[in-house]
Amino acid sequence: MTSAYEYDLAVIGSGPAGQHGAIQAAKLGKRVAVIEMRKGIGGVSVHLGTLPSKTFREAVISLKRGTVQRSLEAVGADPIRMTMPMLLERVNSVIQEEQQLIRSNLIRNDIKIFNGFASFIDPNTIAVDSAEGDRQITTSFTLLACGTRPVVPVGCPDHSNESQPIILTSDNIGALADIPRTMIVVGGGVIGIEYASYFAELGTKVTLIERTDRPISFMDHETVDEMIHEMRTHDMIFRCKENVTKIAVIDDAPKRVLVELESGKRMTADVALICAGRQGCTEGLHLECAGIEADNRGRIKVDEAYRTSVPCIFAAGDLIGFPALAATSAAQGRIAACQMFDIPVTPMGDDYPYGIYAIPEMSSAGASEQKLTEARVPYEIGVARYSEIARGKIAATSDGFLKLIFHRETKVLLGVHILGSNATELVHIGQAVLRLGGGLEFFLSNVFNYPTYAECYKVAAYNAANNLRNNTVQ
Repeated sequence: MTSAYEYDLAVIGSGPAGQHGAIQAAKLGKRVAVIEMRKGIGGVSVHLGTLPSKTFREAVISLKRGTVQRSLEAVGADPIRMTMPMLLERVNSVIQEEQQLIRSNLIRNDIKIFNGFASFIDPNTIAVDSAEGDRQITTSFTLLACGTRPVVPVGCPDHSNESQPIILTSDNIGALADIPRTMIVVGGGVIGIEYASYFAELGTKVTLIERTDRPISFMDHETVDEMIHEMRTHDMIFRCKENVTKIAVIDDAPKRVLVELESGKRMTADVALICAGRQGCTEGLHLECAGIEADNRGRIKVDEAYRTSVPCIFAAGDLIGFPALAATSAAQGRIAACQMFDIPVTPMGDDYPYGIYAIPEMSSAGASEQKLTEARVPYEIGVARYSEIARGKIAATSDGFLKLIFHRETKVLLGVHILGSNATELVHIGQAVLRLGGGLEFFLSNVFNYPTYAECYKVAAYNAANNLRNNTVQ
């Protein structure tokens, strides 16, 4: 039966949730349109968020720790002096390639792309304001996947439109002309801890301010503490349980940023990077015309099917809040498309991996020790350090570790937490075992390639088995 509407699905936003929702619907034979306000496709993830930050990380590592740099230092030659243009050249190249790939995928699936601003006229009618002219489209369903933008604290000077700002967010960090000598990072969430580590690796004196007792406090505390220890070797300073009361610009030559804390501390730096959370990009959508309300952070509430309070409108990705990961956003978009067209689909579940692409990397899946302790679940841990593994010695990456958490009685795997090289890749082995309900015996009996980081799983399992045996009451 043909719908009376022009499209079966209109997707607002072309980030991971929008892309995967659109392509899933197209694979089901539906007529799909994607509306993207930027000239380029890919949303915040490609242009300002996930892709630029992770590419920046790899550029830092390859230039700072690369073979060319090491060989120059070995013969006593002057090392390469890294510059922001050198780092950003690689970032921009990857952005261009990725958005071309995404556009190609959408076009290949017969998805209509509108570059313009979307706003609701009613739940099934959307106005598109674009350079090619204004128009209205009608749709059976809408998927809101328009992402988020950085929150700038009240009273913080707005320098976002300056050509060389010294108060930055992750959106305009690419405006830096030079690598700063000193930096204050306000906020120890994922974005804050990642960029803080990148600039510390580059030799910037970084001070990170976090209002809770530790950065990324939703992650396993022991793993976070180990990461903080590693970052302090790069002279990073952590100011935790501190609230910022003032951010200002000192107009001396050169200009500097002044940050004052509730505790009375005052500090200055060449630049400040504000990572104080994210705000949903819902301004101008006229959600009220569709009968939808956003909360005070612009986020939209959905049910387990990603349906909003209006049955024909769904939302996915960062716009709906935690966990706000590119990978989970993609899964949410695909699931939402299946749900709206009554296609059976497996829920995403809770065992998806978290990846913190700091230097060093950190990744986890499943439960943390603190969560299990709060829930009074009996558990035992097993730990393997990279220094114990041949691969760690070969790669001179002996500072990492892998921790497995098992139920004391059933021996089922409950969580995996990793710090160090390849953590965000290595975690998927543990995630697979979690999803399949496996446990200690799998790791003890399985054969892992040698020499690899994956061998840590076997060493950690033996450590857990010893701990279980030694801690068993006879």
